[in-house]
Amino acid sequence: MNKFIILITVLLVIVSCSLKEESSKIEQKIQGVESSLVEMGSPSIAEQFHVDHIKTQKTMSLSERMAHYHVPGVSIAVINNNEIEWAKAYGVSKAGSDTPLTTEILFEAASTTKLITSVIALNFVEQEQFDLDEDINRYLKSFKIPENDFTRKEKVTLRRLLIHQSGLNRPDGGFGYQEGSVPSLIQVLKGESPAENKAAVVEYVPGTQHQYSNLGYLVIQLLLEDVTGKPYSQIVKEIIFAPARMKNSTVEYPFKPEIEMKVIKPHDQEGNAHENGLHPTALAHGNLVTTPADLALFAVELMRAYQGRSTQVLSQKTVQGMFEVEFAFDPTQFFGMTAQGLGVFLMGEGENLYFLYLGHNSPGATSLFIASPATGKGAVIMTNGFNGLQLSMEILAALVNEYDWPNVQ
Repeated sequence: MNKFIILITVLLVIVSCSLKEESSKIEQKIQGVESSLVEMGSPSIAEQFHVDHIKTQKTMSLSERMAHYHVPGVSIAVINNNEIEWAKAYGVSKAGSDTPLTTEILFEAASTTKLITSVIALNFVEQEQFDLDEDINRYLKSFKIPENDFTRKEKVTLRRLLIHQSGLNRPDGGFGYQEGSVPSLIQVLKGESPAENKAAVVEYVPGTQHQYSNLGYLVIQLLLEDVTGKPYSQIVKEIIFAPARMKNSTVEYPFKPEIEMKVIKPHDQEGNAHENGLHPTALAHGNLVTTPADLALFAVELMRAYQGRSTQVLSQKTVQGMFEVEFAFDPTQFFGMTAQGLGVFLMGEGENLYFLYLGHNSPGATSLFIASPATGKGAVIMTNGFNGLQLSMEILAALVNEYDWPNVQ
């Protein structure tokens, strides 16, 4: 018995020492990231993988760059070996506050919401609820995309909506609505009062060019609601939040009181705080509010599915299909992203493939989501400032350097 106790004690000591050593290595990496930011030379994600400039230029601290960009708060989650290795928050939720940010504070994911919407749509495709290449008006019940000369040549399909080749307008000017009102999603799509945005209209022959469209993803929201008879917020909980264990996420607005106290305030270009400007009914294009750790769990789930290690949200076949090129970009444009996948943006190929999404909500909240399915590496960087994407790219370069991420070239 004494020998057994001694053996267990020795093993516990070995495990404890190993855990302390691993924790020390992670802390060194965190400090390396925090202290090795350099001025961004180009607003291109791809450029942040050319990390020689970190070794040759003057490095600055994260706090210095936050002050430079007037970004009061940043929250980061880093994925390594298909799991969250660390998450840390910096700064404050609202300028002028003395309360430091924590990793439990929620940020606006902005357009990264579209990736959530894409995965839900593909989940229903797997269930044979609808077809990727069928006329979308065949499935829509409460609203139809208006016919015109363009749609008589080619139809709007779910695939074309997912890859921004539907021909639908953005719309420019966002989704304003009359004060004190709650426009329905159909009023938004029709551009009818109390909604103040332009109506959804097909502006070119579907399938012939790439035009980023927020309205296209609101059509997908209505498709999901029409087919299931459920509100989008409930669909997200069932298909994404529960299976991916995302416990600090919502798409509902106005916020419930217990959520509102945990959400950042967005800040403009000068660092002035504003109220959150989300929409009460148009949700699927940009209404996700979450933590980087929750979004990182979603990234891990997609990577595990790609690797054939999970089917909680999508099958391996579907996720691998998502990461195939639907449309190639000029790498000098579109923030350095090289291709449009099925509801996601892509960079690189093969072992160097990354899937990613950028988000920016007015008046100032940003999200950078990126992951490498072959290596199990990735990160989610969220800010509460107008200039947050510039800062996030500098943080990304530091992460690429510290963790030796594969180059996109």
